Amino acid sequence: MRFYFFIFIYLFIYLFIYLFIYLFSDSFVFARERFKFPLFFSFFRSHLLTAPITAPRLARLPSQARRPTLFFSSFGGATMSEKKRKAPTAAGGKEPSAKQPKLEKAEKAAGWLQSLVKQQREDKKDSKFNEKRQRFLTDTKKIKQGSEGVLYWMQRDQRVQDNWALIRAQQLAAKEELPLHVCFCLVVPKSELSTLRHYAFLLKGLQEVAKDCKQLNIQFHLLRGAPGEVLPGFVSDRALGAVVTDFSPLREPQQWLNDVKKKLSKDIPLIQVDAHNIVPCWVASPKLEYSARTIRGKITNLLPEFLTDFPPVEKHQHAATRTAKPVDWDQTLASLDVDRTVGEPQWAKPGSEAGMAMLESFIDVRLKLFATQRNDPNMAALSQLSPWIRFGQLSAQRVALQVRRCGKNASESVAAFIEELVVRRELTDNFCFYNEKYDKVEGAYEWAQKTLKDHAKDKREFIYTQEQLEKAQTHDKLWNGAQYQMVVEGKMHGFLRMYWAKKILEWTRSPEEALSTALYLNDRYELDGQDPNGFVGCMWSICGIHDQGWAERPVFGKIRYMNYKGCLRKFKVAQFERKYCPKKRINSSLNG
Repeated sequence: MRFYFFIFIYLFIYLFIYLFIYLFSDSFVFARERFKFPLFFSFFRSHLLTAPITAPRLARLPSQARRPTLFFSSFGGATMSEKKRKAPTAAGGKEPSAKQPKLEKAEKAAGWLQSLVKQQREDKKDSKFNEKRQRFLTDTKKIKQGSEGVLYWMQRDQRVQDNWALIRAQQLAAKEELPLHVCFCLVVPKSELSTLRHYAFLLKGLQEVAKDCKQLNIQFHLLRGAPGEVLPGFVSDRALGAVVTDFSPLREPQQWLNDVKKKLSKDIPLIQVDAHNIVPCWVASPKLEYSARTIRGKITNLLPEFLTDFPPVEKHQHAATRTAKPVDWDQTLASLDVDRTVGEPQWAKPGSEAGMAMLESFIDVRLKLFATQRNDPNMAALSQLSPWIRFGQLSAQRVALQVRRCGKNASESVAAFIEELVVRRELTDNFCFYNEKYDKVEGAYEWAQKTLKDHAKDKREFIYTQEQLEKAQTHDKLWNGAQYQMVVEGKMHGFLRMYWAKKILEWTRSPEEALSTALYLNDRYELDGQDPNGFVGCMWSICGIHDQGWAERPVFGKIRYMNYKGCLRKFKVAQFERKYCPKKRINSSLNG
């Protein structure tokens, strides 16, 4: 009798467990295969699980159970039945039958992102300006009485929408019922770094800015000359009552700012707005940060406050009595004394509209590959947005907002991309802002300076001149291919940038020569050159900035080492070399 009692209890418990799993599991297959028991509870399952789910019951369900689970199990993997359904479509390219749910989302029409962003701005038109984004550079804080307008002195952020500096200038002008003016001071230094590649991208972007300003009843002025020489007189002549400008941590823009401040009338406020960083540089940290590790928490803790939507720059309601002089953009570009042998790349169209289109293609096509394939130069997995962000034609904040919102099905890629876009990029501004020697070996950490000095006279197996490096005339086909890509296309894959710069350290006579050469080549040929990202990239590769000491070796000392064999383990080097390193093309192109 006792035997039958235990059998009964055992069966009751077994059936109870099966019933519970069968009724509430997201995977019917799991329950059936795990317990190998006849499916005579179908009636209960069909009735219980097809009953209306009330809000309280929905709240009690696990988050996975709230989502449709037709093809995916609760842990995110596809079931075997899903794989069988998807196979014909993937292999044969056939459309799903009418009885099968369509797995792929319908393709979006080109330009969908621009329309979406425009609506988002309208929805946030009453958003307030966070005054932590600005700082007064003068003692005067009130707009001069009796003035005839407010000026936004555009420097680094060359766009109309998604520009906190212009938003602030319009708010000030609207409050005082004054016209709004925008000016850009065009300076062309006599230097090998002044190329058609950079100035064509800049001027064509400004042409779009001028067009947008005209539509919004904002006067756009292109001034020729150094800001300290032309801007104060322009402000005085136009009787402008306040000047708002954007932020750059680099030496030359900082000097321009000081020159303007000295000559500007004392009763006119000069206001700086960081429209380039999501978290203003001076808010993120008041000091030079050692690495991404030390600044990451500071930035991420402030993102809820600063990673917000933009209100639109709207049509200005107060017209200027004196309008801006029209600009002949073609004639202006033709008149510039720049090196025209470094031409415009075909892949990058200037302007905010083109930048938004590139962001759209990244979200649609490449974002899902970013997490796993961003270090493969043969794969199209990068955003390609750096030129537009470098010239301020596209806001990094806008990029972060849209990638977060549209990348919900690529969470790993989104996290990796935001780390690079926000933490790593804003760390470079921190370095250049708080370190005056951001482009010198003397700006490196003490351990790095010491180890580079200790190994400065180590024997180099190969030594190349700057001219040889510029013409990609080395023994290393991979390096030559990367250099060729940069010269011709105005870009180099991020992974290869590190390898490229470290080899310059290995093949030149001293760390100082290596850094100087790397910066020269980067700033002359990269479309995103002459930017904090470029300075810090070269300083990281050659001087160990934001890095740590590694095992000591000749030439490099304790600076992180990279070699050709390491690249072979990372990606198909031969494939890259075949594409970018045919000798005839390299010699003819780079010598011409």
